Amino acid sequence: MLTKLKPSGSIPDRSLYERRESAVRSYARSMPRQFGKAEGVWMHDDQGGRYLDFLSGCSTLNYGHNHPILKQALLDYIAADGIAHGLDLHTEAKADFLTAFEELILQPRGLDYRAMFTGPTGTNAVEAAIKLARKVTGRELVIAFTNGFHGMTLGALACTGNSAKRSGAGVPLAHVAHEPYDGYFGPDVDTAALLAQRLADPSSGLDAPAAILVETVQGEGGLNAASPKWLRDIAAIAQAHGALLIVDDIQAGCGRTGGFFSFDGLGFTPDIVTLAKSLSGMGLPFALTLLRPELDQWAPGEHNGTFRGNNHAFVTATAALRHFWSDNAFEHDVLRRAGLLEQRLARIAARHGFEMRGRGMMRGISVGSGELAATITRACFDAGLIIETSGPHDEVIKVLAPLVIDDAALAAGLDVLEDKCRDAMAADLAVAAE
Repeated sequence: MLTKLKPSGSIPDRSLYERRESAVRSYARSMPRQFGKAEGVWMHDDQGGRYLDFLSGCSTLNYGHNHPILKQALLDYIAADGIAHGLDLHTEAKADFLTAFEELILQPRGLDYRAMFTGPTGTNAVEAAIKLARKVTGRELVIAFTNGFHGMTLGALACTGNSAKRSGAGVPLAHVAHEPYDGYFGPDVDTAALLAQRLADPSSGLDAPAAILVETVQGEGGLNAASPKWLRDIAAIAQAHGALLIVDDIQAGCGRTGGFFSFDGLGFTPDIVTLAKSLSGMGLPFALTLLRPELDQWAPGEHNGTFRGNNHAFVTATAALRHFWSDNAFEHDVLRRAGLLEQRLARIAARHGFEMRGRGMMRGISVGSGELAATITRACFDAGLIIETSGPHDEVIKVLAPLVIDDAALAAGLDVLEDKCRDAMAADLAVAAE
């Protein structure tokens, strides 16, 4: 039985963090607690408070915190003195992962990709993808999209739309064209057709691209979800112009939108796919760039890195694949639960004139302003619910609950969100009436 959410009533001494940790920290500012333990969908602070996690490490913990099967697999591996770090040497842990990935993910979908183990984070996977596209095609330009987010290293940052993120680069962010995403000009403007027209016109000023880089659902950009038709059109445009189609599945993949890949069943196949976040299954750093075999034109060591294969992450990723993806039961349950989430968010949005966004278990509501969204999420945190915002003005309240959350816990968290939306809107009305 679900107990009442229990937030902590006190804030820990933050002097150590203020004295020693960089000012770049962000989440800790809106969630000023010191956490010490996490299980399943719950996080616990050191003052006895318990919080329902609707953030999931920005979709890094799709299977929840410390899933017992994944945790036991790692404990057994460590106890047996398994290889922790081995550069890109062959290891049993890597072989087990590749076998499971081939058998459970690639073959059932008719996909033939080679796996490139990059550095440990999503931006490393994106850097490898765009570098390879430029190498293979001999071109420089990458087409990315408005409100896209692809990482914080310079190549990936150049493909990112957010001006606040881009401003920290310190150098020009070049060789990228940012074209309008699906729906950017409203429902009546076909932005794929606009892109096709621009690329077909030799006087448009848009050079032939090496790659088109796209998220099927824009996580940080505000949960904008592209239609299957638009995505198929973009894939056709890439093929027609000799560009490689790269799908950034770092936040939308690993089951977040239902299928393992966010493009499952949508009628197109990317040339390159980037994965990270929930790939390891329990928050261990692990990123992967998947590429069609004929694109694997790297010379040995041409793109490398010290942490190109976290064996501990291989172990937990393999356990996650075998436990959750050996049949369709997990996927069906995620889609069922996504329907519950959609119904509740649609009700909240309709009541207050908000807009629902997203797809699958990657949904949220645009409340119109970052100020209002911050008011609501602060109130949710005070009530024991960890939830964050996204969008160009942080105006979208984003629900990224663990995919394994039970229906009762999901409902309890959404009850809190609904209550705090109602309270915030009532407060606004009261101010307006004065």
